[in-house]
Amino acid sequence: MTAKQSIFRVRRNYNRWVANETLEDYALRFTAKKSRRWSLAWVSTTALGAISFLVLEAIGGAITLNYGFANAVVAIVCVCAIIFATGLPISYYAARYGVDIDLLTRGASFGYIGSTVTSLIYASFTFIFFALEAAVMAMALEHLLGVPLSIGYVLNAILVIPLVTYGITFISRFQIWTQPLWLVLQLLPFVYVLSADIVQVQDWTQYRGKLETDNGGLNILLFGAAASVLFSLVAQIGEQVDFLRFLPPKQKANRWRWWTALVMAGPGWIVVGGVKILAGSFLAVLAVNHGVAIDEAVDPTLMYQVAFNYVTDSPKAALLLAGIFVIICQLKINVTNAYAGSIAWSNFFSRLTHNHPGRVVWLVFNVVIALLLMELGVFRAFESILGMYAIVAVAWVGALVADLVINKPLGFSPPGIEFKRAYLYDINPVGFGALVIASGLGVFAHLGWFGEMAEALAPFIALLAALVSSPCIAWFTKGRYYIARTPVEVNTETADCCICEHSFEQEDMASCPAYGGLICSLCCSLDARCRDSCKPQGRLSAQLSGLLSQFLPDKAITRLNSKLGHFIGLMTLAMIAIALIHLLVYYEVAAPDINVKTIVGDLLIKQ
Repeated sequence: MTAKQSIFRVRRNYNRWVANETLEDYALRFTAKKSRRWSLAWVSTTALGAISFLVLEAIGGAITLNYGFANAVVAIVCVCAIIFATGLPISYYAARYGVDIDLLTRGASFGYIGSTVTSLIYASFTFIFFALEAAVMAMALEHLLGVPLSIGYVLNAILVIPLVTYGITFISRFQIWTQPLWLVLQLLPFVYVLSADIVQVQDWTQYRGKLETDNGGLNILLFGAAASVLFSLVAQIGEQVDFLRFLPPKQKANRWRWWTALVMAGPGWIVVGGVKILAGSFLAVLAVNHGVAIDEAVDPTLMYQVAFNYVTDSPKAALLLAGIFVIICQLKINVTNAYAGSIAWSNFFSRLTHNHPGRVVWLVFNVVIALLLMELGVFRAFESILGMYAIVAVAWVGALVADLVINKPLGFSPPGIEFKRAYLYDINPVGFGALVIASGLGVFAHLGWFGEMAEALAPFIALLAALVSSPCIAWFTKGRYYIARTPVEVNTETADCCICEHSFEQEDMASCPAYGGLICSLCCSLDARCRDSCKPQGRLSAQLSGLLSQFLPDKAITRLNSKLGHFIGLMTLAMIAIALIHLLVYYEVAAPDINVKTIVGDLLIKQ
């Protein structure tokens, strides 16, 4: 009896949601060339719809009111330049090879299981920003219609689900339809403000933040604090890539247009995004000058209400225009957040559970998590949340970029992007190791272990550590953990999967000795019976045994490889994770108040 005959029929058939690519949008798969049917302009415009999000204005306002104009502007320019530079190679490789950010991370130095961690990092970005954006929209509904915040949160969450269910097919239409109205409302108040009250620009450039203690000017500590919040935006490139993978293949005839679309829709988002951050900085100062309390001036609805008062003499009309603008902005970005989150969770859980109920299921899951964050009041603490998240996000993106722009040109890693489980090691120490080293150094710096200066510049330390450690590890390991076995070429443009019996393009197919045929990447990912028989040396257990065998005797390795050893190992990892969470609570919750900090410390010790 062959391996194929021993598989139950249920393992060959996906449910209707997974089988319908209009709903699924090639989640977990190579994006088929036949489905890249939209024009370059259509894809780039769809991707640029994400730049509408008003958290950019909120961030710009918050860092200006806290740290002053000079520190905020220098941080904005510096971080935007870094985000553009890191986003360009990621966008290029994703568009060229037709893969989303998770599949790209797999092949670019993280390995099959190693990229599970980055999927969680990326998924966290999507639901954190979904919650922040929906909270802004809920506040707009409260100002406009008197809807209680808790009800507004639920309405925002429910409204997005049907818009995202049909993937890029509907999202692209929604972004195109709403783009003209959004652009008019975005620019209109600035035209009126600048023409009627240009002196506000001078007030903005001279504004001193409430945390400034000197005579203004650049303060490296305040600059670092502002940059730490801005660095959280580095993960936005993942959402841009989720659309860029649908770009038509580059050809001689469309080479220049292809590059233009790539740059505009990929790293170019931060150019417009940087302008919006500066706009939020200006509007927050404008709102304060018009009597809005500093703590409330970071609310985009109030920002734009003040700005629209220059457009109309009617306060109600100004509030209506601001409310409509906020609602359009938040829907445009949250369809992107929800869509990207559904793909990220699909990747994460497919590897943990060897099951994929469909992208739509994880869409709902992502929205529910965001709803919980909204109800917990995430907007009130977004600066501290984004500051800590930025360190891990920068470490991930830095390790990924280091492999693409350093390791590949130097020959430390293979030139292409291999994302299929059948050919990858579970853990590639190059990217995964760089992530651990960089995020660890960044977090410890953020906690103040290396001094005040390092605490302020923690994201820069994480980025530098990732860029240095990745090529060092790749050189030391000689790049042997990228490919677990030599990929078998598929000689036809399309081939049938021996498990699900559907036809896929050759880039999505792998040779499977366990089932004696070609298998698609999704069937390969979900299979739990073969136990990686095609690459036994690439399994996580084999890699750990090989590592520990250099330090422990054979008897100890045998015991650790037993069920009891696996249990002890998992419990150890769980305890380490819990200890790290407690450590962050101790340092973050009550750092300014020594009495509260002592109480928190006593509680953690008692636990």
